[in-house]
Amino acid sequence: MKGRRILLGVTGGIAAYKTAALASTLVQRGAVVDVVMTAEAERFVGALTFASLTGRPVYTSLWDAPEEIPHIRLVREAEVAMVVPATAHAIAKLALGLADDLLSTALLAARIPIVLAPAMNAAMYENPATQAHLATLRERGYAIVEPEEGYLAEGEHGVGRLASEERLIAALERSLAPQTLAGVRVAITAGPTREAFDPVRFVSNAATGATGIALAREAARRGADVTLILGPTLLAPPAEVRVLRVTSAREMRDAALAHAVGADLTIATAAVADWRPAEFAAEKRAKGEAELDLRFEANPDILAELGARKGKSFLVGFAAQTHDHEARAREKLRRKHLDAIVVNDVGGERGFGIGENALVLLWGERERKDLGKGGKALLAARLLDALEELRGR
Repeated sequence: MKGRRILLGVTGGIAAYKTAALASTLVQRGAVVDVVMTAEAERFVGALTFASLTGRPVYTSLWDAPEEIPHIRLVREAEVAMVVPATAHAIAKLALGLADDLLSTALLAARIPIVLAPAMNAAMYENPATQAHLATLRERGYAIVEPEEGYLAEGEHGVGRLASEERLIAALERSLAPQTLAGVRVAITAGPTREAFDPVRFVSNAATGATGIALAREAARRGADVTLILGPTLLAPPAEVRVLRVTSAREMRDAALAHAVGADLTIATAAVADWRPAEFAAEKRAKGEAELDLRFEANPDILAELGARKGKSFLVGFAAQTHDHEARAREKLRRKHLDAIVVNDVGGERGFGIGENALVLLWGERERKDLGKGGKALLAARLLDALEELRGR
């Protein structure tokens, strides 16, 4: 967000107070934020609040410095415009092309991405007129951050609550990012699997899904249609992607075959258990047993099945190795019919969790690209850059 120019429109809804917090977060992340408020918005939050948070003048009227033609200048200087909250009235005006105040005239003159975050009573949001106006704006290229279900100002419960700050910022980041993956269907497997041997105990590994989650977030930011098949983890997946929760390797296999086969790009980051207990005890095993003997049987090889069925899909695997890293990864690349493989050293559980990692991308007979060391978000961006280049060849 550092140095990015954002035009933040505020209309007259109770959720306007949340827009002040959003403006503060954007400024803290280095964005330059100009705020335009409608007269109704000023009934909920004062212009001085936004001026104090952004360190910039707040615009409330077409007649603020009219010699500067503010409705044109503001949208020429901004890279993206976002209306938070967008009331039913503001949405209707935009859909109909009405321009009777500074915000509506500026948005009508805008040639930049526009993001709307509706917030209103559930009955108003679900009204056919509101839905028709939103459909019209989507067709014109507006990005809509759908409201959430929850407690509303009227004491009711329903859909109409302003989207979370995380979702609002993610929508801004998508609008600001080059949409290099627009229209591309991406499937990502992530996290560990758990293989139970009684109702409360299981065999698993140290994976958290952090790499797959970072890749899903970055792919969505670039405009991809992302499906994330996610094993058990305490990490929160991106709100803007489709998430399928699974537990065991067999559940992950079923989800992968249903959603990854036919995808344009599949990235298999999941640390799938190679074996599972051959027997499952219906009741918890007693702690008093002197020894616990478990017999294991092989789990399905999900990546090999995807390789056999990939068709035109670009299939990328991950190889977490403790020794002979690249040699073992290249053997896996060939045996499972992958287009590329990412290898990392997990000796001593390095590479797991939210900390830094180091990755190398391998493809072909001898080609390789060292992606370097860094946090999961940075490496996700570097990996997608490299994969976009490979797919382009």
